[in-house]
Amino acid sequence: MPTDAANFASYRFSTRDLPERIRIPLWREHFGRCIVHADIEPLSDIAFQADASLRAVQGLRMLALKGTSMRFKRLQANLADGDDSIGVIFCSPGKSQLSQRGREADLRAGDAIAILHSEPVSVTYIDGSQFGLAVPREALAQRVTDVEGLAMRPISHRTEAFRLFTSYLKSVLRTRALSAPKLRDTVVTHIHDLVALAIGECPALGESSASAVVAARHSAVLDYIASHFQEPGLSVQAVARRQGISSRYLQRLMASSGPSFTERMNELRLQRALKLLTESDAGRRRISDIALEVGFSDVSYFNRLFRTRFGDSPRGVRLARKGSH
Repeated sequence: MPTDAANFASYRFSTRDLPERIRIPLWREHFGRCIVHADIEPLSDIAFQADASLRAVQGLRMLALKGTSMRFKRLQANLADGDDSIGVIFCSPGKSQLSQRGREADLRAGDAIAILHSEPVSVTYIDGSQFGLAVPREALAQRVTDVEGLAMRPISHRTEAFRLFTSYLKSVLRTRALSAPKLRDTVVTHIHDLVALAIGECPALGESSASAVVAARHSAVLDYIASHFQEPGLSVQAVARRQGISSRYLQRLMASSGPSFTERMNELRLQRALKLLTESDAGRRRISDIALEVGFSDVSYFNRLFRTRFGDSPRGVRLARKGSH
């Protein structure tokens, strides 16, 4: 995959539909040598299987891999491609073993490590899934000192910088932000900043005003609200405490994107209630039970919000659905 891809590009390769006898040869030649410029050695006695998904934009490449055990070796001959990017490998849920510059490391689920694409390296992938991204060396050299010295240092998933980085990255992938031309440059810059923070062993980030940290914290807050909006006691204070920030800072984060904390939480609750009210068995459930299930402890308040949002009461929406069938 070219390192200077200017536009969003994606590529998938799978051995699932290939005859077993040609899976390994095609995987090694087409994917290994032509795409990722590495030699691949299968390590399992069971039928070989591999699925890979690659995405690239200017300044960022990503690879998601799932399959049977195998070893990737980027040898001296492979370095002729001139790729001097810094790779960050995430291990989940199995484990990986890496070797570079005379150092060896074992990665467990959730952790990560940085490697140099400009030097020989061996990555042993053991059943499960693995995700990696590559960032231009120049981009990181502008943000941290001694980029090479940071290679082969395991990055714990418990650090704040790494947690923010992974939360932001998941949000980017879920929302497909990299495929939106107007967002792409900003998102890539944020990822460069967050990678530098994660591998650079930075101190606690606190309530930083740096744009990448703000974007990552905002993404983490939205993800938490989306996962917990049905909890009746969910509050600004509870979410802020969970994220390790103050309530005032969280409110500023929310204000920067438009809807307030309460507005976003209520919208999620109302949309879930609407779905429950229009399901095939909705008539068997009391409206008060649905209100409680989506997080409203006050049914009258729920009814008022619902009517304001959808132009009809919960009962009216349910009756209208019955009448249409």
